[in-house]
Amino acid sequence: MDIGKYNDLRVNREVDFGIYLIDDEGNEVLLPKRYVTERMPIGTRLHVFVYNDSENRPVATTETPTAVVGETALLRVKAVNAVGAFLDWGLIAKDLLVPFREQRVDMKTGRSYVVHVYLDESSGRIVASAKLDKFLSHERPNYYHRQRVDVLIVQRTELGFKVIVNDSHWGMIYHNEIMGDVNIGDRLTGYVKQVREDDKVDVTLAKIEKARVDDLTSVIIDYLKAHGGSMALTDKSSPEEIFKTFSCSKKDFKKALGQLYKQHSVVLSTDATYLSKAKNS
Repeated sequence: MDIGKYNDLRVNREVDFGIYLIDDEGNEVLLPKRYVTERMPIGTRLHVFVYNDSENRPVATTETPTAVVGETALLRVKAVNAVGAFLDWGLIAKDLLVPFREQRVDMKTGRSYVVHVYLDESSGRIVASAKLDKFLSHERPNYYHRQRVDVLIVQRTELGFKVIVNDSHWGMIYHNEIMGDVNIGDRLTGYVKQVREDDKVDVTLAKIEKARVDDLTSVIIDYLKAHGGSMALTDKSSPEEIFKTFSCSKKDFKKALGQLYKQHSVVLSTDATYLSKAKNS
């Protein structure tokens, strides 16, 4: 049974204080009564999160934690005591401990920090750490140009935002690559620009130019079909007119039109763009 992760378990038996779930190896875990519904008769298979309670006993819940073991997330401190800081990770009956030794700075109640959730081997308890370096890969990143990746925003710097790429490597999104509001703890989709010599990954939140242009060609074709096969926009139109219609730059629009023209998908004139007969049929 994976502690700190989701498990697919079968309802095995009922007791006054809940139901016991069992895995394929015969291990049982309690699902407390407050989570039990009429749709959980014996034999039912459930997808539940398993964690340790305050007495370090495995217990199951149908609640959804903000992060499971092996994941990194932004969590808020609910309380601090002599043991460490306790974070709200989405479970009613259990807060997540960050021991003092795992804090980069002294954590304060009410503030939020990016932490990694892990299973402490010595105690068998689920805990968290703000010292992220030791949980990331130390092997050279093997990403390719334009690869789509998952990005976690970790820290703002003078250059931009320090991020974790695919939960494995440090990366950077520079200020000139930011479009819209970006906040610490956000999980976003990014695209790899390059892997630097220091093994850091440069990422952009905007689709790489070719991907943007490819997407735009489909949008233009759909627009022409919806407007009788023609539009007044051409590669000579103003950037404002183009953006108003397609929410894109004139540069991308011209490249998309050129691509469609080479594919014989559109016909261009001085004052209009037409869907070709082949595409219009």
